[in-house]
Amino acid sequence: MARLQAYSGPMTALASAALFGASTPLAKLLLGGGLDPWLLAGLLYLGSGIGLGALELVRAARGRPSAEAPLERRDLPWLALVVLAGGIVGPLLLMVGLTHTPASSAALLLNVEGLATMGIAWLVFKEYVDRRLLVGAFAILSGAVVLSWQGGPTVFGPGATAIIGACIAWGIDNNLTRKLSSADPVQIAMIKGLVAGTVNLILAATTGARLPAVPEIALAGLVGFLGYGVSLVLFVLALRHLGAARTGAYFSAAPFIGAVLAVALFAEPITIQLLLAALLMSGGLSLHLAERHVHEHAHEAMEHAHRHVHDAHHQHGHGPQEPAGEPHTHAHRHQPMVHRHPHYPDLHHRHGHAH
Repeated sequence: MARLQAYSGPMTALASAALFGASTPLAKLLLGGGLDPWLLAGLLYLGSGIGLGALELVRAARGRPSAEAPLERRDLPWLALVVLAGGIVGPLLLMVGLTHTPASSAALLLNVEGLATMGIAWLVFKEYVDRRLLVGAFAILSGAVVLSWQGGPTVFGPGATAIIGACIAWGIDNNLTRKLSSADPVQIAMIKGLVAGTVNLILAATTGARLPAVPEIALAGLVGFLGYGVSLVLFVLALRHLGAARTGAYFSAAPFIGAVLAVALFAEPITIQLLLAALLMSGGLSLHLAERHVHEHAHEAMEHAHRHVHDAHHQHGHGPQEPAGEPHTHAHRHQPMVHRHPHYPDLHHRHGHAH
């Protein structure tokens, strides 16, 4: 059981990457039909927001309370920054960059997001990252680079600079979302999808984009629901268990997953690039999956609310108004504790490390 729990974070991150990676060839299919890229971005985000909102309405109609902690007023500034960075600034810079950058260069540059996420987590938010994890993360990122490379020069002009800026915005988004990871991931993804989708559709309309036929809208919405909505829910859960650096590294496998799906769906050839990317990514993932970070560490007293079971970190009593079943959510207090066991930089293990 302990081993399964240790793997739940990585598997959740990889599932998130799989859904997002699968959305890429399907989005390319829609773009191949003449759909405006900016309009498609809006439809994908709206599909995620509306789809998750529909699930919330169904849950509420059945009288089934959520087992997750709801967003609180103190979370709103972080949520606003997440939507601004990841749902507005990132797509805006990407669209600007794509108008001035060859497709091969753009695909290569988009892999900067994984590196930005890890770098910000490591340097700004002081997540612990050892040499083994750095090697694994760069192996995964190298696989994504190899997969995206199509030859030709990469000119770092205004377009490339804008794309790099978009990746940095998404790296900031991923790290700020970590601040919200104890709250309901469905709420977070729903709000982000609705706001970002609306803004992107408005921006697309100002450029003269027109809505496609209903079947294309429905397909874009479905792809957005799975590839952006459900994927983001899983990404937030992975952030809760792994922290931003490790989640970002696992998520960098998304281009490879998308390429494999493209081979299966569209009979694309199996290339040397694909095989080399598979080798690099599998090596990097194996380094991460084999991680065993163990040392004696101290937990300070803290109080928060999130979904939990009564494990070694949650030995608290319950009042008459608090839920009895598990898992459940309520505000609870952690007493100071010193112990030793394998752990990730999750909600309860964001402590410093001596070097």
